[in-house]
Amino acid sequence: MQRVKGLVKARHSFQRLGFFSNQRCFSAEPSYASIYDFQDEVLVEGKAKLRAAILNRPSALNALTEPMVARLKRLYESWEENFDIGFVLMKGSGRAFCSGVDAVTLYNLVNEGKVEECKRFFDTLYKFVYLQGTFLKPHVAILDGITMGCGGGISLLGMFRLVTDKTVFSHPETQLGFHPDAGASYYLSRLPGYLGEYLALTGEKLNGVEMIACGLATHYCLHDRLTLTEERLGSLMNDDPKVIESSLAQYGDLVYPDRSSIFHRFATIDRCFSHDTVEEIIDSLENEAAGAYDDWCKTVLRKMKEASPLSLKITLKSIREGRFQPLDQCLTREYRMSLAGISKRVSNDFSEGVRARLVDKDFAPKWDPPSLQEVSKDMVEYYFSPLGELEPELVLPTALREPYF
Repeated sequence: MQRVKGLVKARHSFQRLGFFSNQRCFSAEPSYASIYDFQDEVLVEGKAKLRAAILNRPSALNALTEPMVARLKRLYESWEENFDIGFVLMKGSGRAFCSGVDAVTLYNLVNEGKVEECKRFFDTLYKFVYLQGTFLKPHVAILDGITMGCGGGISLLGMFRLVTDKTVFSHPETQLGFHPDAGASYYLSRLPGYLGEYLALTGEKLNGVEMIACGLATHYCLHDRLTLTEERLGSLMNDDPKVIESSLAQYGDLVYPDRSSIFHRFATIDRCFSHDTVEEIIDSLENEAAGAYDDWCKTVLRKMKEASPLSLKITLKSIREGRFQPLDQCLTREYRMSLAGISKRVSNDFSEGVRARLVDKDFAPKWDPPSLQEVSKDMVEYYFSPLGELEPELVLPTALREPYF
């Protein structure tokens, strides 16, 4: 707690000197007229030392919009500076924690030519991810249910990540002509072996037990015991991380992956996904499939061949670069990639992927380029190039913060 107070005081000193133009509100739940109509989509609960943010779009599986992310960012900034608040919790309502970005809304904005609104969304989202990943107070994310795409980015970088028997985690972005973002290249690249490449390129799912096994989650409990866990956290008058951890473990369970888990295929995953190119990975999977006695390799191959060829290549490069970059550099690179993806200057794959899977639902996207062989090196490099002089880069407060993960 002393570290929190010291850093907050230091930040206030910078503000007095004029380093920050925006003045923050110190109330637990600030009021912002511009997003008032969206407050019901992020609810707030306060108990003792705890503040909870509840994603509340259950009909849309709590998919994130720009007003939701902006509200989360402002709430977290306020809570971090409020000495009466000891720790923060995030959860979702309904059967999902968060299904990621509201891709259909982005799709409509892109098609209407409202690219600046899309840029504002990514800017706000990535700044919130960095805030949450460097949060000065203990953070508990309850990933009960569907957790997809940037739903991982807003939760997995915090101190505690609680999963349940209802948790389903995945990164299906390559199937939508996009790339795993919001910090995904940071945390996926730090998983054991080449599991991160496997998850990013195939969109395959992990359950709660598997998330514990690979380190994405810190605690596990049955869905039916969540109420007890939340009541225990809400009664705490202490924000000591050790006390919070013991409270999470109080109703937890000791679990192991079952025989069908992909964790029993680690050797195969490492053999296949350790290669330098997507083409080599596919060749390796085809060789494995030829001598296999089950359909696992064939299923993985089918999913990769259904994905955008360009997305596969930029995603592999992104994960590989993420292995050697801190969180802020990963987010800066992902911001460039996202802006390139919505610009349509190289490809229309994002709009086409969303159309095929979420709008028209014909599941027959016409990728451009249509094959891996037609994806040139220049196309890939465009996604990783610094933005032009007239396009500002993502600016993060790296001098005052460092990531927890």
